[in-house]
Amino acid sequence: MTDKAISPLRQRMIEDMTIRKLAPKTQRDYVQRVKHFAAFLGRSPDTASFEDVRRYQLHLAAGGAGVPTLNQSADPRHLGARLGITSVLHTWGSALTHHPHVHMIVPGGGISLDGKSWISCRPGFFLPVRVLSRLFHRLFLEKLLAAHQTKRLKFFGDHAILAGAQAFAAYLAPLRRAEWVVYAKRPFGGPQAVLAYLSRYTHRVAIANSRLIACDRTGVTFRWKNYRADGRDRQKIMTLATGEFIRRFLIHVLPRGFHRIRHYGLLASGTRADNIARARRLLEVTAAQPEAGVTCCAEANEPKPLASPARKGHTGEQHPVLRPRRRGGC
Repeated sequence: MTDKAISPLRQRMIEDMTIRKLAPKTQRDYVQRVKHFAAFLGRSPDTASFEDVRRYQLHLAAGGAGVPTLNQSADPRHLGARLGITSVLHTWGSALTHHPHVHMIVPGGGISLDGKSWISCRPGFFLPVRVLSRLFHRLFLEKLLAAHQTKRLKFFGDHAILAGAQAFAAYLAPLRRAEWVVYAKRPFGGPQAVLAYLSRYTHRVAIANSRLIACDRTGVTFRWKNYRADGRDRQKIMTLATGEFIRRFLIHVLPRGFHRIRHYGLLASGTRADNIARARRLLEVTAAQPEAGVTCCAEANEPKPLASPARKGHTGEQHPVLRPRRRGGC
């Protein structure tokens, strides 16, 4: 510490963070974030109004900060940096059942608000998981209700009754009372393992051709995994009627214009290249060079088409390959 006078606001912040037993580096990072906010305002941040905070959020958004990042960045109690998120949608289970879920990759830090440094999260802690859980709970239900009110949700068959406002509200009531879970943790195998896992699914359809065993008049037979079982019992074989197999397969064909992969914050499309280059400079790392012979197209490693059983007059005929139609290049 120096003999330089400390403002009452900073002194109060330091005392509060000391009570919370935050590490000295974390305290310095938080104070730095408040200084950035003060520099934007041109005056002490304790005089900031709601409109001042809103203008600051717009300023962050113009720099590529995503919506979840804004509140964290404006609040010096959290990371105080612009984050990046890559989100990958999965919709299928091993048996082609409808199992929509989203995997998100978030770096353990971000670029400071002035763009001059990289701010890493504390060891063993990134963001408060309980806060993320409550926030996701509220925003998900709010967006779902808004979509229903604007007639953007369609219901069919046994669910047609949910088109009514009262029935839909009653259906959501138990979800409001339930405790939602956000599963956020550091990957066991490191970031490379996570990226390798997700990259295997980003440009594939719900079932690989290598899992198809037979396709004949009795239906379609394929291999699947029962993840509730262990050892050899996990590998299973299933035969579905042709119509049911096609129904399950088409569940996972996304609507036109719907993106399976989305990027937010620092990784948003408009500023991604510049932000990644800046992050590499701040972290003093170089871009990895692609390995020789590696192609960007998913077809390079796709299995060969499945040959159908021999039939009279059609020995060796092949069935069509289950592959999505691609637009453009890789």
